Amino acid sequence: MTDAAAPPPAAVTLTPAQRARAILGGSAGNLVEWYDWFAYAAFTLYFAPHFFPKGDQTVQLLQAAAVFFLGFVARPVGAWLMGHYADRAGRRAALSVSVSLMCAGALIIAITPDYKTIGLFAPAVLLLARVLQGLSVGGEYGASATYMSEMAGRSRRGFWSSFHYVTLIAGQLIALAVLIILQRLLHKDDLAAWGWRIPFVIGALLAVVVFWIRRGLDESASFKAADKLAEGIGSGQRNLASLFFVLTLAAGGWALARPGLAPQVLAGAFLVAFFATLIAPLLRRHPRETLMIMGLTAGGSLTFYVYTTYMQKFLVNTAGFDKAAASEISAISMIVFMLMQPLAGWLSDKVGRKPLLIAAYAGGALTIWPIMSGIAATDSIGVALALIIVGMTFQSGYTSISAVVKAELFPAHVRALGVALPYAVANVLFGGTAEMVGLAFKHGGIESGFYLYVAAVMTVGLVVAVLLRDTARHSLIAED
Repeated sequence: MTDAAAPPPAAVTLTPAQRARAILGGSAGNLVEWYDWFAYAAFTLYFAPHFFPKGDQTVQLLQAAAVFFLGFVARPVGAWLMGHYADRAGRRAALSVSVSLMCAGALIIAITPDYKTIGLFAPAVLLLARVLQGLSVGGEYGASATYMSEMAGRSRRGFWSSFHYVTLIAGQLIALAVLIILQRLLHKDDLAAWGWRIPFVIGALLAVVVFWIRRGLDESASFKAADKLAEGIGSGQRNLASLFFVLTLAAGGWALARPGLAPQVLAGAFLVAFFATLIAPLLRRHPRETLMIMGLTAGGSLTFYVYTTYMQKFLVNTAGFDKAAASEISAISMIVFMLMQPLAGWLSDKVGRKPLLIAAYAGGALTIWPIMSGIAATDSIGVALALIIVGMTFQSGYTSISAVVKAELFPAHVRALGVALPYAVANVLFGGTAEMVGLAFKHGGIESGFYLYVAAVMTVGLVVAVLLRDTARHSLIAED
């Protein structure tokens, strides 16, 4: 049961220019954060042999995807810590910290020597960098989604908050653009040898610029008006969560160094215990909201990563396109996807959030099999691109309003934590495992089973969307 009702509406007078400046200022850092995060996925095909030299290409991609997943494991920690911090110290302060962590992670990846030079320290340092980036993105999501939703204004909140995913997608697009440019400018041997480090240097430099931009942002009226009821992190919860986090990373490292069932089962057990420790207090106080966010995020994040980061590997490994063609297909589809977001957000202001969510999950569950099967069977760039865009059209019903739906469910004093933590946990379990699960199905010779898995998770999201009250009409963001 929710432990606080919505506060009475506060009189907030922001001009359109002031509102746009706040949205753009908050979203600039979001763009850089997600550029750095997706640069890892975009360049995996090139740097995986440097950190994981043994095995065939699919095995190398599985190992790199495992590190990508362990970065996801760190995201609930960032969501937990930064969510508490944003609800106590303010959204602006949390946004500055998150982009600083991302800068450090990108710089470490850029300068780390390869496996031939430092042996097992290479994948270990790569894991450290991804953990830092995971902490950053975990904290960024709740703080930026909350800040942009609070600054958006009641009548056009769906439209303005859709720019949270616009900048998220733009970050991935820039990562893909850097990849395509480097593929054009550098010989493939140079790109494979050292050119893959360039995007991480760019990300670190951009993060420094955004840090200074964010220091000048205004705090949201919702945070200023909120009762300062945000609860601190209890020492017992902190110590127990820290223990399980360290054990999860240790078991995950063991699983990478010595692949086998025992370390994988042990890492999974520690991971479940870690997540349960983090989310239990929020679940006790806000059970309905927490579970609904997790249900929506499971299908939404899984499908998002299928059509974005995993799709590039799918186009190469399964459909048989070369790397350059796969990158260009991904880039064009992402541009179209990005342009869909404001339109879908605007539509949610007119018809409500719930109809868009139902269309997204129902359409996604019904079309994932024919879309993926069609892409696997074609050698036409145009056909593959058209099929991806169909899937992304349904997906836009979720992504465009993902931030605002979550923010509208929670009162201001716990909003950043409530938005970030359930999302981060579900994102780890489903979005973070998308590549590993997809590649594992392929490695086992039953790739079509992955399509059924995605459809099943999307069906869970559909049930949640049907049960959800329309947050456009029952929002707990009371200001403006």
